[in-house]
Amino acid sequence: MDFIIGGLAGAGATIFTNPMDVVKTRLQLQGELRARSEHSTRYRGIFHALYVIAKADGALALQKGLAPAMLLGFSMNSVRLGMYHIAEVQGWTKIDGDVSLHKTLFWSSASGVMSGLAANPASVVKTRMQAAAHPSIAVGRQHVYDGMMDGFAKIYKFEGLRGFFAGVNATCMRLAIGSAAQLTTFSTVKAYLLAHGHFNESPATLAFSASLVCGVVCVLLETPLDVVNTRLYNQGSSSKGEVLYKGVIDCLTKTYKTEGLHGLYKGIGPLYLRIAPHTTLSLVIWDMLNILFDNKRNS
Repeated sequence: MDFIIGGLAGAGATIFTNPMDVVKTRLQLQGELRARSEHSTRYRGIFHALYVIAKADGALALQKGLAPAMLLGFSMNSVRLGMYHIAEVQGWTKIDGDVSLHKTLFWSSASGVMSGLAANPASVVKTRMQAAAHPSIAVGRQHVYDGMMDGFAKIYKFEGLRGFFAGVNATCMRLAIGSAAQLTTFSTVKAYLLAHGHFNESPATLAFSASLVCGVVCVLLETPLDVVNTRLYNQGSSSKGEVLYKGVIDCLTKTYKTEGLHGLYKGIGPLYLRIAPHTTLSLVIWDMLNILFDNKRNS
């Protein structure tokens, strides 16, 4: 039940945040390994990207990759939040009844890594479907899939099982850092607010307030690795053309050399607008479902 609650929270939040994920993916692939003066700008920011995508491909294009995104949200959060909640319930994140920073860091990082392994295949399909666009606004390598299942089938056919785990190292690194930052910040801020007498009678407001802090911390730490993730997911195999990156470090190095620090923080705006509400929605839903389940179990 802990894993199902976490999965439902993640999948539910994805419906509302997927358009920002589409915009983020396009911005991160735009001008790939080119200096800012060497490429045309298809997307000039969040709102321009939303307008251009809707104009060229229709408004529904803003929900491209929704099916794998929801599968990703469910599989990732079922493992991550479910595993972390078990650690909380068992007292593995505390010392003498108080939240332990190093224990929450360990269990949140471990849950992040495991969720990355579970969700990577869905992440690859989602990214490629979100990047696919009308030629007039296309950025990055274009993969044509007739839906999620077709995407899975074509990746297996042309790239084998290896294709499902493209960028998995970056995924695990990003989720270990992001999950540690998110869940540790969430638990620590909640404990701090409760200790100072805030929101004792309003668990929803407590969860909402703590999750707002999480969003800011996560986006600052995650963006460079998220750029790497997007590019490794989308590059495909050598059979489809030149492979630009050999791995995480190679991608970080090449991106920084050709695009500068700006390149490593491409898409930070939509990433924040995706992470902040997604973090808020998933953590609040998760907290409320856990409270509801615990109340029923204890009654």
